[in-house]
Amino acid sequence: MKRITTNWSLLIASLVITSAANAAWPERPVTVIVPFAAGGIADVVARLTAEWLQNALKQPFIVENQSGGAGIIAAEHVAKARGDGYTLMATPIFQITMAPFTHEVSFDPVQDFKPNTAIAASPFVISVGGSFPANRLAEFIAYVKSKPGELTFGSAGTGSLTHVSSAVFLKSAGLNMIHVPYRGVAPAFTDLLAGHIAMLSASPVELKPYLESGKVKPLAVTSAARSSQLPNVPTVGETLNSPPVITYNGLLAPGRTPNDIIDAIAREITNPAKNTQLLTRLEKVGVEPMVTTPQEFAKMIAADTQLWRDAVRELNLKAQ
Repeated sequence: MKRITTNWSLLIASLVITSAANAAWPERPVTVIVPFAAGGIADVVARLTAEWLQNALKQPFIVENQSGGAGIIAAEHVAKARGDGYTLMATPIFQITMAPFTHEVSFDPVQDFKPNTAIAASPFVISVGGSFPANRLAEFIAYVKSKPGELTFGSAGTGSLTHVSSAVFLKSAGLNMIHVPYRGVAPAFTDLLAGHIAMLSASPVELKPYLESGKVKPLAVTSAARSSQLPNVPTVGETLNSPPVITYNGLLAPGRTPNDIIDAIAREITNPAKNTQLLTRLEKVGVEPMVTTPQEFAKMIAADTQLWRDAVRELNLKAQ
């Protein structure tokens, strides 16, 4: 009986210590991993969110860009990280809803990640350089059809949503273009402006710096309805029958992260009494703000996984 009592005392003490440790989180800086290079939509959303959480939770939230492998390298790093709340990933959800179908990965997208909250949504914009001989999507389609297999389009990497959104459009339009993958959207834009690639599908956030200069022409957005960020730019669907492609950005944690830490982060982002400034700043940079509970975010991820399971095979997006 004495041994049983001692064991129970040790268990209770352990639970109390664990609970106290979690309640005190965060006690030191938190690293927020971004799976793409600086300057893209994932990076911009991550930095605004990290700044917001840093101010709210009174500890540094340090953004760390780990680009490469279409985001797989960063995802695998986070999947193997300790589930103590000090490593998070700010990412488009396709890193776990699509990447397992396009790449060989060493993580389990369900067991190795815990959804926290969605933060922003965004369509993509089919764009060309300022000197490209087309000002409307129909003109672009006609021009590319006159040069089958000759023109190139860029992306942030094979299997990335910049690649997928382009592939969906090209298949719908019956176009044959050569894919040129980059390590991020920023270097792809550099080559678009220089005329080295003909087309790039990027988010309004990534496109915004180039619009006023006239160096880039937006031809169509990939959402079902026109974007509030680019109300004068038609949808792809206004020209041809094509399924919409939208990216959802949010926070994920390693799979063993305690629920009370997940809930603590979600409360700071989703609390309507606190988050007005964050949502306003997100809208100003060019995304559609959205906040969800961890449970709602998990349902979004499950639905997106089902969507891309067959689409990846149909579009032949498997990385070589």
